[in-house]
Amino acid sequence: MSDFNDRIIAEFRENRGFVSTNGFGSNLVLLHTTGARSGEARLHPVFAVEDDAGWYVAASKAGAPTDPAWAHNLRAHPRVTVETGTGDVAAEAVELAGAERDAAYARFEERSSGFSDYQERAGDRVIPVFALRRT
Repeated sequence: MSDFNDRIIAEFRENRGFVSTNGFGSNLVLLHTTGARSGEARLHPVFAVEDDAGWYVAASKAGAPTDPAWAHNLRAHPRVTVETGTGDVAAEAVELAGAERDAAYARFEERSSGFSDYQERAGDRVIPVFALRRT
């Protein structure tokens, strides 16, 4: 894990889910996944949009041409733990497609203009969006 992610995780936990770094505020969760190939526990701070059933997460990787590792992990092992500022929640990841994906991604763009830039940078790669549904 990168030093940056380590600092974000520490700040998240010290401040019960609030991260002032890069203006993340209360928009992050810590996503506990299982490695697609290794089977090892992984931890990822991710920007999330909460709704009544859980959260949406966009595998933007800042507009890189490939998906982040955690997206592959979710496809292989969709049962995850979502760490919030107030506790851990068991969830199941479902990758969205078509109009449902587009509507969810629009919610990210409404929250941060960076997500429009990410999709532009990603070119032909459609940034995956996952629904993390409480189980």
